[in-house]
Amino acid sequence: MWFTAENILLVGSILLFVSIMVSKTGYRFGVPSLLLFLLVGMLVGSDGLGLQFHDAREAQFIGMVALSVILFAGGMDTRLADIRPVMAQGIVLSTAGVLLTALLTGLFICWLSGMSWTNIHFGLLPSLLLAATMSSTDSASVFAILRSQKMNLKHHLRPMLELESGSNDPMAYMLTIVLIQFIQSDGMEVASILGSLAVQFIIGGASGYLLGRLAVWVINRLNIDNHALYPILLLSFVFFIFSFTDLLRGNGYLAVYLAGMMVGNSRIAKRREIYTFMDGLSWLCQIVMFLCLGLLVNPHELLEVAAVALLIGLFMIVVGRPLSVWLCLLPFRKQTTPRSLCFVSWVGLRGAVPIIFATYPVVAGIPGAAVIFNIVFFITILSLLTQGTTISRVARALRLSAPMPRMGNDFGVELPEEIDSDLRDMTVTPQLLLQGRTLKELSLPRGTLVMIVKRGAEYLIPNGSLQLQEGDKLLLISEKKSEGLVISD
Repeated sequence: MWFTAENILLVGSILLFVSIMVSKTGYRFGVPSLLLFLLVGMLVGSDGLGLQFHDAREAQFIGMVALSVILFAGGMDTRLADIRPVMAQGIVLSTAGVLLTALLTGLFICWLSGMSWTNIHFGLLPSLLLAATMSSTDSASVFAILRSQKMNLKHHLRPMLELESGSNDPMAYMLTIVLIQFIQSDGMEVASILGSLAVQFIIGGASGYLLGRLAVWVINRLNIDNHALYPILLLSFVFFIFSFTDLLRGNGYLAVYLAGMMVGNSRIAKRREIYTFMDGLSWLCQIVMFLCLGLLVNPHELLEVAAVALLIGLFMIVVGRPLSVWLCLLPFRKQTTPRSLCFVSWVGLRGAVPIIFATYPVVAGIPGAAVIFNIVFFITILSLLTQGTTISRVARALRLSAPMPRMGNDFGVELPEEIDSDLRDMTVTPQLLLQGRTLKELSLPRGTLVMIVKRGAEYLIPNGSLQLQEGDKLLLISEKKSEGLVISD
């Protein structure tokens, strides 16, 4: 048999290597890495090199595991202090915004299906189901693009977009599942639908908060000799939180995102090791997920729905998303500028999440599910090509881009959270040398010490008599409660 364990590992390793190399090249031209991962999967799939993968259920499982990690890692990177000013806007966009996008797009698809020249013939419910699968912005795409391009935005737009993309998948998932059940059961009561949505939100939110707190408590109380096991311990919590919440009929995606926020905004042991591990694992999950979804599709089938999918995609980009954003942020018009509305409307990225949600109708055996999957796949490529490649340019054109705040220090030194101190570096300037040539002659604030001096590629251990030179870099440690340094770089 060709499909041996060794061959699967061989092909898998080659695909990972090729994906990373292609993404490195694509980054220089502003092409989203995730789109390239998707294209690599398509190139080696059934219509390319002939690698066969057609199991929607397995793709769904891979996507579920990957999304759990990606959403948790995204939650860890979400600072509560950053999202607090825009929390209300983000929550409205992630709930009402998803619902409005699905409703507007579903009605357009239903209208389009009635045209004699179209090759799709969906009723209202299948139209709404198609719209629901792609009604949320993709967390993996938004997180990856904003962070890989090192974008900083004015008016708290970045935390609002990350909060929306990280928390709106549950709403789209619930709409998809409810509509599938509605179609299969030939109708459901409105009270039953609303009750199902409420239960998933309440249980998912409570589970994410409580189990996230529990994860922090366990990590800080366990004294593990092997520090490499701390990230593995946290990973076990990620999968437990998702599966346990789902067992309670809550929304696992919401739970893991909230749990990630609880962990990321708490003091935890071995933070640096945990963050490095989760960042690398998140990227691995994104690559595997997009490769898998690229393998799943038959590219020649996309041509059959290209015209209709293009119209639906353009409607979502030009009408559906902007109109839902405008309606949702209307109560916050004092805090939201017209340029901000334009930018938030444009960052309605579709990615792996809509494709994964489009596998649910396939697995459930919904009539027309294959067409739904192909349309969603086409629109995802369209979104990544048009919106994903232009986000930074649109931000600059709308004058919303801002300089990135300087993070860390040039020495690469970090302190454990338990040490209540700040680290920063400063460069020795001619003005600073006017105070004196040695460290003991500098007027450093009380409680501030020079740890290391970097001169070119050489590191010097400081003492009071060390002769400073212009261009030297000093690594300073100071108490957090102390006032800011009186010397400037």
